[in-house]
Amino acid sequence: MKSLFAVASLFAFSAAVCAQEFEPRPDVPAFAKFNAKKAPAPGGLLLRENDRLAIIGDSITEQKMYSRIMETYLTACLPALKVTVRQYGWGGETAEGFKNRMANDALRFQPTIATTCYGMNDHKYRAFDEPNAQWYRENQLAIVRAFKAAGARFVLGSPGCVGPKVPWGKADSETMNLNLCELRNLDLELARQEQVAFADVFWPMLTLGHTATNQFGVNYAIAGKDAVHPGWAGHVVMATAFLHALGVDGDLGTFTVDLGAAKATVTGGHEVVSFANGELALKSGRYPFCAPAGELGDDNSVRSGMALTDFQSRFNRLRLVAKGASAKSYRVTWGNETKTFTGEQLAAGINLPAEFAKTPFDDAFKRLDDAVGRKQSYETKQIKSLFHGEEGKVDMEATVALTEKARAPLAAAIRDALVPVTHSVKIEAAN
Repeated sequence: MKSLFAVASLFAFSAAVCAQEFEPRPDVPAFAKFNAKKAPAPGGLLLRENDRLAIIGDSITEQKMYSRIMETYLTACLPALKVTVRQYGWGGETAEGFKNRMANDALRFQPTIATTCYGMNDHKYRAFDEPNAQWYRENQLAIVRAFKAAGARFVLGSPGCVGPKVPWGKADSETMNLNLCELRNLDLELARQEQVAFADVFWPMLTLGHTATNQFGVNYAIAGKDAVHPGWAGHVVMATAFLHALGVDGDLGTFTVDLGAAKATVTGGHEVVSFANGELALKSGRYPFCAPAGELGDDNSVRSGMALTDFQSRFNRLRLVAKGASAKSYRVTWGNETKTFTGEQLAAGINLPAEFAKTPFDDAFKRLDDAVGRKQSYETKQIKSLFHGEEGKVDMEATVALTEKARAPLAAAIRDALVPVTHSVKIEAAN
């Protein structure tokens, strides 16, 4: 009996360990072969004031979509940190390719923190094999250690996933994704070994892609129409993974009003201008993340990606709390949109950017985001066409100096676009 009890205890312990070791997977046959090791929780905010962030990767990074979401978010939503960003996407690149150019292209600018996203090209669009995995690991390790030696904090991002029918694939999509899952696990273990942060891009993309196709149909391509390069929805998933790894909290402020006492307080970079007759006038130097209009079933929509993920609740919390409600329900007007909430909902608090599709920040946010897009587009030209073009071959230092002069006003335009927004929230009894 003691032996049987010991065996049963061992099996129970083993089952508990297995449950802790791997991420939960959808209970469908398509995921039966996947074992994504459990990713660690972030250890608090990794960013510091005046950080210089390098966003590094292959053609998916060069799309300048998840990198743009990240830079715009950090600028608009966390302005007090004054983080500046450079993106280093290079189509077709492997970790080895970046390793060979990192000193010239990235480390010369003394980044204080960096994110990488390699593995897509490194997996070579085929089945997993140990020699290739070892080659990938050696190059990833060299990159991590070089940035650490330069004094930079590091976020090691996993590759994403592929969709069905990769045009240049050398295996079926399941085989390629099993390979990418192994490289993802390798990255996780390497991050633990080197004591750097890990961003899980692969598992959320694979699982949310399954969720999206069930909800919106098989044409919803989380990995992109070519099965490799995501649209905006997939890039929101990627940005969510990196912001999570950076330890971003997402509390953008709270507007608290007492309807009975006609008093209002705010937190998080906002100012009360006035509060009278249920209308709260505000001045905000901090923006919520404002998604452009888009259908939830469109895989090239930022709004669709935000709905798929927990982006709003995790990173985009700008709350209105109304106490002292005497009516059963209230009309809340923010900008040009009005919605109705119960007194209980308002007392508990509502997340304004999650509830209102259009916000008073939309125009200012777009100007800032457009400025980020222009700068990141130039950074691709600066590195790929000029550093690695004829100009760089003739005189690299002169090329660096000249291109930095061209980049400077583009970076300044981002700072200049972040201007305070005046807006109001009006609360009226609906019954």
